[in-house]
Amino acid sequence: MNPTFWKGKRVFMTGHTGFKGSWLSLWLQSLGADVTGFSLPPDSEPNLFQRANVAEGMNSQIGDIRDLAAMQAAIKAAQPEIVIHMAAQALVRYSYVNPVETYATNVMGTVHLLEAVRQTEGVKSVVIVTSDKCYENKEWLWGYRENEPMGGYDPYSNSKGCSELVTSAYRNSFFNPDDYARHGVAVGSGRAGNVIGGGDWAQDRLIPDMMRAIASGQSVHIRSPHAIRPWQHVLEPLSGYLTLAERLYNEGIAFADGWNFGPEDSDTQPVQWIVERLTSTWGAGASWELDKNPQPHEATFLKLDCSKARSQLGWRPQWTLPTTIDKIVEWFKAAQQGADMRALTLTQIDSYQTSLLKA
Repeated sequence: MNPTFWKGKRVFMTGHTGFKGSWLSLWLQSLGADVTGFSLPPDSEPNLFQRANVAEGMNSQIGDIRDLAAMQAAIKAAQPEIVIHMAAQALVRYSYVNPVETYATNVMGTVHLLEAVRQTEGVKSVVIVTSDKCYENKEWLWGYRENEPMGGYDPYSNSKGCSELVTSAYRNSFFNPDDYARHGVAVGSGRAGNVIGGGDWAQDRLIPDMMRAIASGQSVHIRSPHAIRPWQHVLEPLSGYLTLAERLYNEGIAFADGWNFGPEDSDTQPVQWIVERLTSTWGAGASWELDKNPQPHEATFLKLDCSKARSQLGWRPQWTLPTTIDKIVEWFKAAQQGADMRALTLTQIDSYQTSLLKA
């Protein structure tokens, strides 16, 4: 990733009010990009978007990716060179209760985004963000590669597999690499593991559930202590998306494909490891216990093979999982003390970028 590349670039991103979107919006602002965001309002209270004053340095538009006309108008007005699609219904358990909304957002939202790009001149680079859960999960002990079949047991995971299929169909039909000289658009997708970091207050996620419990003086209830996930700080996959977008912009069709962005093997840990490490790092007032109530199905083992991103994009993780936990505790303790969370978030971004440039 070349930080100077982003200065003055016109970037359109969906989902900028969300957890990952807020971090990426601040990062792009710090790099000097001209950022336009299109998203629903933040879905939690509190939320990172407001606590870090993310809208302060960008053109923030509230809109629904399920509205094709609104999406087309927003992209046409922004005239972006780079498009990053992050808006999504991102929760497994929520998808069991609201499957229609999940498919409408994650599948048709992707269709609307790509259709709007198809009708907008000047776009060169498109990154569609999906999930590690897009793969047909066979509970393998080894990581999934980019050429594994799409699948998904639950509506959320399945909708992300569908989003990848939509991306592939649009790439083949309208942005075919063989016809790149005519259309000039390179479309790639990013599949990330379980992202964690400061400023996540969403429901039914491990770190937010722990922070709420600690703030209220209660033990956090853990559903699946032995479930293994590819945990990583939110900045890790974001650096992957930026690297991919840059390579798509500069080199086009060579990188128009799907890409995994996950942690080192040593950081693929069970939920219980995360909980014990975070409660120990936090100190007094942090504890946990097992939730014995019946739970809907979630995959037990999930791991990504990121060899392709390492060898072809030159991307690799920078922060170990213990460092990630330290950064999360630092962020939430500062938030409890009323610190300037925009400044602190930008400081953590700068720290990560420094380690990235030294690698």
